[in-house]
Amino acid sequence: MKKLKIECNINVFESLDELPKNIQKLMHHAQEARLKAHAPYSNFLVGAALELSNGEIISGNNQENAAYPSGLCAERTAIFYAHSKFPKEKILRMAITAGSKNKKETTPIPPCGGCRQALVEYEQLQDNSIELYFMGTDGRIAHSSSVENILPWIFDKSVL
Repeated sequence: MKKLKIECNINVFESLDELPKNIQKLMHHAQEARLKAHAPYSNFLVGAALELSNGEIISGNNQENAAYPSGLCAERTAIFYAHSKFPKEKILRMAITAGSKNKKETTPIPPCGGCRQALVEYEQLQDNSIELYFMGTDGRIAHSSSVENILPWIFDKSVL
């Protein structure tokens, strides 16, 4: 038997004020998008905002449906729209904020597994990392230099 060790490196900022101004702006777009989420069943609101290589900022939020699998996460709402509208542009970075409508959350909340898979495929498609910044509703912000960093042993087209 051989042991395999997989690591990821995350930077943690204590507040939005510690972030560079352009990242603060991106996170504010994510926060605004979160407030517009449609989550009548879970009351768990998520907002995402991404910056494209042409300077455009695209935001998205989670959209729930009574048939839960029919809904869509904020991150995928944003990336699918961005790629359909600007297919040649690279996604440089994404900001995400998430948490219950009913309570404050200061622990950074990362993207779900399905969103990580979709995001890492866009990293591969554009041959360029996508920086991620994610937080709860308040407080600390986690930063990953790429999606692959938080999904290190990826399932990709090479196995199909």
